Amino acid sequence: MGLQLDEIRTLMQDLEKSSLREFSLQSEDFSLHLSKNEMTQPVVTTPAQPEMTTQASTSDKKTAEGTADMGADNTVLVEAPLVGTVYLKPKPDAAPFKEVGDHVQVGEQVAIIEAMKLMTPVKSEVTGVIKEILVEEEDVVDYGHALFRVQPDA
Repeated sequence: MGLQLDEIRTLMQDLEKSSLREFSLQSEDFSLHLSKNEMTQPVVTTPAQPEMTTQASTSDKKTAEGTADMGADNTVLVEAPLVGTVYLKPKPDAAPFKEVGDHVQVGEQVAIIEAMKLMTPVKSEVTGVIKEILVEEEDVVDYGHALFRVQPDA
């Protein structure tokens, strides 16, 4: 039964406008749970399907597929804690939270993810240097999508 990204966005907007606190939808190969509650996070799980398309072309968009190689380069990925739109700056006219080469501490904010008009800070779980930014401003990301590659301090 998979849903397209625009259908999921519409469901998120409808939930935001309604008095419902949570919404769940399940089928054999698809599960969607949306919640306004603070402790839970909207999560979409589905098998990888090539039919899922986004508005940006794949050449313009950096993806997290194949970036979980934490072997040879010993880097750690900072991942999206929920589904939503990622913002790398606190305000449209402000400087980014972090740029390549910047040092980051555990718990330091590196991005914001907007889901259902709620802004959720993304914080680093490692102290180190930002080696790569794997998303662009206003990219739509899934739960677990890699946002940054960090070289941990020795």
